[in-house]
Amino acid sequence: MHIILHQPEIPGNTGNIGRTCVATGTPLHLIEPLGFRLDEKSIRRAGMDYWHQLEVHRYMNFEEFRERHPGARIWMATTKARHSYTEVSYGPDDYIMFGKESAGIPEEILVEHEESAIRIPMLPTIRSLNLSNSVAIVLYEALRQNGFAGLQQEGELHRLEWQAGDARR
Repeated sequence: MHIILHQPEIPGNTGNIGRTCVATGTPLHLIEPLGFRLDEKSIRRAGMDYWHQLEVHRYMNFEEFRERHPGARIWMATTKARHSYTEVSYGPDDYIMFGKESAGIPEEILVEHEESAIRIPMLPTIRSLNLSNSVAIVLYEALRQNGFAGLQQEGELHRLEWQAGDARR
């Protein structure tokens, strides 16, 4: 699975998305221009102390992304889609693309990919969900459909050992 952010604007959102990608072993693809800098100081300020663990790729534009990944199967997450993100079948090598916070994925890209456009259902009175929340929702559905391959699925509860004397206090 891969996440693509097309011209993200808010470093905190990209930081949260990066953390989700690190937690799931998902590469992050950033299409410029970015609304922030990715230098060490900016990354640290946004709380992205795990950024060094992230597999991240940068592209000057969507055309460069397409040239470097010919034949990539891309799902376009947008409020303009007819199909819910749960109605499609994700493959383990699929890409899920999200647009910038203020405008989403550009219309000229969506028109070319109308059949692979997906949406998260919500009330009609809300414009959209937060970008990092949207990525987490769709990514985890795609991972679920692929059996959460490679992810730890069980935790271990560490119970406190009570001694007889401690229980009486």
